Amino acid sequence: MPAADGGTSSSWPSAGLPVRLISAPFNVPSSSPRFALRSLPAALVLATMPALIAAAQAAGTGPVTSTSANTNASAANGAQPQILTISPWMPPAPAPVVAPAAPAAPVQPAAALPAPANAPAPAPAPTAAVRSSAPVASPRPAAAATAATAPAAVAALRPADTPSANSAAPASSAALAPLTPLVPLAPLDAAPDAPAAAVLAEPVLAARAWLSLDLNSGAILSEAQPDQQLAPASLTKLMTAYVVFDALAHQRLSPAQPVAVSNHAWRTGGSRMFLQAGHAVTVDELLQGLLVQSGNDAATALAEAVGGSESGFVALMNEQAQRLGMSRSRFMNPTGLPDAAHLTTVRDLSRLASRLIGDFPQYFHYFSQKSFTYGNITQPNRNRLLFSDASVDGMKTGYTDAAGYCQVSTALRDGRRVLTVVAGTGSVNARTTESARLLDWSYQAYETVRLFGPGQAPLRQTVWEGQADQAVLAPAKPVWVTVPRGRTADIRWAPQTPADLIAPLAQGQSVGTLQFTLDGRPLASVPLVVREAVAQAGWLGRMADQARRWYAARS
Repeated sequence: MPAADGGTSSSWPSAGLPVRLISAPFNVPSSSPRFALRSLPAALVLATMPALIAAAQAAGTGPVTSTSANTNASAANGAQPQILTISPWMPPAPAPVVAPAAPAAPVQPAAALPAPANAPAPAPAPTAAVRSSAPVASPRPAAAATAATAPAAVAALRPADTPSANSAAPASSAALAPLTPLVPLAPLDAAPDAPAAAVLAEPVLAARAWLSLDLNSGAILSEAQPDQQLAPASLTKLMTAYVVFDALAHQRLSPAQPVAVSNHAWRTGGSRMFLQAGHAVTVDELLQGLLVQSGNDAATALAEAVGGSESGFVALMNEQAQRLGMSRSRFMNPTGLPDAAHLTTVRDLSRLASRLIGDFPQYFHYFSQKSFTYGNITQPNRNRLLFSDASVDGMKTGYTDAAGYCQVSTALRDGRRVLTVVAGTGSVNARTTESARLLDWSYQAYETVRLFGPGQAPLRQTVWEGQADQAVLAPAKPVWVTVPRGRTADIRWAPQTPADLIAPLAQGQSVGTLQFTLDGRPLASVPLVVREAVAQAGWLGRMADQARRWYAARS
């Protein structure tokens, strides 16, 4: 067993018992049971290593190891030499039988993860002993991780290979999972084997297509015809705003910059902010006319200011659409006026709206503004939910005969943001009602929680050939997952990493993934990275670890 001073407390071994070389501090007390060899030449260390390894193999108990990296250096430089303590090398506890399909050693979790503060307490259940079934991948003993105790009223997360009262543990993956971003929720029709909290029935809206998206986790909560191409009407102005915001962010434009209104902009039909040809209007005023009043004249004036011409601006719109992954969208104008080739989907619109919120938070206030006055004419925002629901703070409405009544909405409730897209309703009232229904259902049916937040004990895994015995691992970014309301206690996690981590390891280096599941279905998969760098050991320490790994592979 390790002693407080870094040496060992073992006595001189019996004849024929393989030994372990461990660096010890200088000036070992005379009362210590250790057998100290002072001024042991580096050549003797090198000469004895093969014999020690052979003795360990012959005895069948374990190889020679060393945590000293500088013994030979101190002897060669004439400095005061280190003391080497020779102590018995006891065989490690036999590893549990591991199925051949398991290729990687799971990381040793530090403790059961406490659920977030907003997670509901689990229902009382009989107490059962829970143990990890994770196999031990190598004979190197791993230090016990610090346990994080969760309050009794807070539900605790379990590793994916730990049995649960609600569902069986999923089988281990046969290969490392790729480093993927957060993924949508699994289909709701895959019911769990055991009884679980009831999920509210998914709404059927009076609309051609819709989609609901949790922006904290990226989970798709509900969708219908998400990839059907349709006319976007004035929802087009979301892309117009994105291109203008990008120009503002790169200082190609400024909010106070005046823009001369052209005859072409003045003559643009449809909804208007009532610009006058030849007048100068600031970019800020045009943005309010675009997003509050849905002015087509404002859209055309901004397009000419940013793109030089309307056609030049449309080219920028389509470039941005491709960059944002809007693969089924094609824009023909900045207004949304009817054109047979002017098409998008509710999925593409959800991508665009979420990027507007994430990329340009400094301009989000335009979407929540309730009215705007220009030229002594005050027009209200056509998004009625801004006036009826205090949690709704955006985004845009649209209408043409071809598109029907459409709306993109977003709400923020208790720190959780949900985005909905509803297309092809039959009236202004239906557009408002169906958008509100989808928002309310999204909050009532699901909840979103953060896992591995600040203060959570980290994960640890054995590292070889390093100056530290273990690597401290953590998710590369905050982990948010969305689950049916009342199911946070059933979330499970499992790390997927290589069986052997070899130093050096840099801080932030990706070493695998951390996977989250519910009832065996994937919720999220995020990169697992090294939180604290691990430097490489000296040549003697590396040689010792290599010998141990070689022996373990043949045991």
